[in-house]
Amino acid sequence: MAAVSGLIRVMERAARKAGSRLRRDFGEIEHLQVSRKGPSDFVSKADQAAERTLWDELRQARPDWGFVLEEGGIIEGAPDKPRWIVDPLDGTSNFLHGIPHFAISIAVQEPKLDGSGWGDVVAGVVYQPVTDETYWAEKTRGAWLHDARLRVSSRRSLSDALVATGIPYQGHGNFGEWISILKAVGPQVAGIRRFGSAALDLAWVAAGRYDAFWESDLSPWDTAAGCLLVREAGGFVTDYRGRSLPICDAQIIAGNDTVHSRLHKLIAAAIKD
Repeated sequence: MAAVSGLIRVMERAARKAGSRLRRDFGEIEHLQVSRKGPSDFVSKADQAAERTLWDELRQARPDWGFVLEEGGIIEGAPDKPRWIVDPLDGTSNFLHGIPHFAISIAVQEPKLDGSGWGDVVAGVVYQPVTDETYWAEKTRGAWLHDARLRVSSRRSLSDALVATGIPYQGHGNFGEWISILKAVGPQVAGIRRFGSAALDLAWVAAGRYDAFWESDLSPWDTAAGCLLVREAGGFVTDYRGRSLPICDAQIIAGNDTVHSRLHKLIAAAIKD
């Protein structure tokens, strides 16, 4: 077992504090007050409270670091310091419908040494409050579920692969493109799942529960921690063009080397036609 660093302890402590409140609100979901940000894009008081808790905890631990927050936007920190990328409630629609599948995602991204922008994600935590599961990773130190080392699945054949995805919905994503990909991928794999939380989808790829994952039109806070988890578990993460970016969010394909390669070829051909 790898020794848990002080940074991961800070992230996990913040996630658990926010998660305890989410669990309480989830237990009273029928009374939760909800406002609308846009078509099918809900934000709850629980979401906002969780983000505030995370901001408070992380800011106290690293007062000169910046933030990228789903609700609060970009908050600049010291230019030579890392920044937090935070999703306080990934799977909001599940949460609001009483479906116990949602997570908190926290990642740390370092600035480039030449000051030209942002570089690698070096630490990530995905915490699932309902099951009390903490997935965590640090660059070069592996990916873990609590104290158990994670490895992507060893399946090599698409015909044996269980693949996760996200389906476009009202105001989000390219439904025509997704249908083209589904037509190409569906007949080749053992099954396709859509559970509604990209952060958990990627954590489950890292854990070998899923063999691969694809989706587009996501945001950095959806995938930053998950990308690192998959890579540190021995997997590959790219966009649809095969580029391995620090954070793949506009387009993402994740899986072990063989399944990723085969899935990438199917997707590239599907969107080219």
